Amino acid sequence: MSGSKRAKRNRTAGLKPLTKDSRRSSHKKSLAALMDWFLPSDQIFAKMKFHGNTSWSPRRLVLLALCWALSESRNLTDGFSEAAASCQTISGSSPVGTYQGFMKALVRWTSSFMKLMWPLLHERMEEIGGRFWRIGKWVPIAFDGSRSTAPRTQANEQAFCAANYGKGTRARYGKKKSKGLRRQRNKQHKTQPQEPQAWITLLWHMGLRLPWMWRLGPSNSSERAHVVEMLNAGVFPKKTLFCGDAGFVGYPLWSTILQGGHHFLIRVGANVKLLKESADFSLQKNSIVLCWPNAVRRGNQPPLRLRLIKVRIGKATVWMLTSVLEPAQLTIKHAIKLYKFRWGIEVEFRGLKQTLGCAKLRSRNDRRLLAELDWSIMAMTVAELFALKEQLAKKRLATDKTSPPPDPAKRSLANTVRALRYCLQHLREVPGPNEDLKTRLQNAVIDSYCRQKPKQARYRPPNPDKKPLGNPKLRKMTPEERKKLNEIAV
Repeated sequence: MSGSKRAKRNRTAGLKPLTKDSRRSSHKKSLAALMDWFLPSDQIFAKMKFHGNTSWSPRRLVLLALCWALSESRNLTDGFSEAAASCQTISGSSPVGTYQGFMKALVRWTSSFMKLMWPLLHERMEEIGGRFWRIGKWVPIAFDGSRSTAPRTQANEQAFCAANYGKGTRARYGKKKSKGLRRQRNKQHKTQPQEPQAWITLLWHMGLRLPWMWRLGPSNSSERAHVVEMLNAGVFPKKTLFCGDAGFVGYPLWSTILQGGHHFLIRVGANVKLLKESADFSLQKNSIVLCWPNAVRRGNQPPLRLRLIKVRIGKATVWMLTSVLEPAQLTIKHAIKLYKFRWGIEVEFRGLKQTLGCAKLRSRNDRRLLAELDWSIMAMTVAELFALKEQLAKKRLATDKTSPPPDPAKRSLANTVRALRYCLQHLREVPGPNEDLKTRLQNAVIDSYCRQKPKQARYRPPNPDKKPLGNPKLRKMTPEERKKLNEIAV
């Protein structure tokens, strides 16, 4: 059919002619449609008070910050130039014209933006989550911490380095350790000064495999204190089950979770002391124990009644404590499944550091560095959310309804970021067949081949500082403790 006949047929049917310019904007339209779904307007920022001279809109600043965080340029200024050009193409203008103005805006408003965008993020996750929003009866959220290295500038050292690093009486790294040899610190073996690091404490949805919210701080931050802060500041769905490794123990953290109406599943070891409530206590797969530290007991506070579970995962014997006392509500099989899902948060940290290049951050100013890290995590979250949305939408539109839904565990962060970066770099180009953004995000999954050899490194040097976790310490209640318990119960 000739071009004139095709145009005549389109006019007769009331269709607009498909021009070359409209085809070129498909990448731009796809990305703009995803942003319109995630952040449709400036309405969530309506209550914020900006300076009267502010000329940018919050939504466009968010778009610019996300494009900047996804840039693969090694220099922050080059990344800003690329992001400003992409923002110019997508929305018609860049909210900020200079890098310095952009960073000043981020330093000033990032913390306020995050508090408003986290609830919006949770709404979008629940909207598309489907059967992955809950695992069984629970909304499973894991927490863990990690560090990212910062440049050795004076500002970063003052903000992120511990003031008393290596000077404590119980410093574990006072000696250099090697196989069969211990060398004291001396003139020949001087220790290097502490490298500034930013601490990341992350809450992570285990079903959707998406970050929930996070806290940043210096290298000596307390990840348990960060979790308590997020528990007090955030709003969580009903029947939320928090899952953590052996570092997240203690009465303050566990009582905060229970006071919020939620439950937890935590791995424990020799770092936990528990009490046997009944005189005829016998260690079984499901045993009721008490967490009642001395300071809590002296303060006339009640103990925490918990369920102790002993299971076998792989070659290791694992002890877990849960506040779900009824085995029917959380079976041992389900607890093992949830704890295995918790490992995905380690993969999330690896993706942040390797795929997005945040193992070593680039900002030489501490406040700018925190803004860089905040928006890197948010960009990673939004990218994975876009990929999950398109992959679940592909399943709903599929003709074969018997095929299983896509597993979020199969989603590839590397392929997702690669698809978005390609789109941002080719906004004005014509996408070929199966090269549009939606198809690229739908295909952003890990390889499905069967691995013939393990990925484990050939050489794994022993870590002398890593000790076995051990078993939790159990003891019977003393008569004084039993009397105190009866008084509190009355």
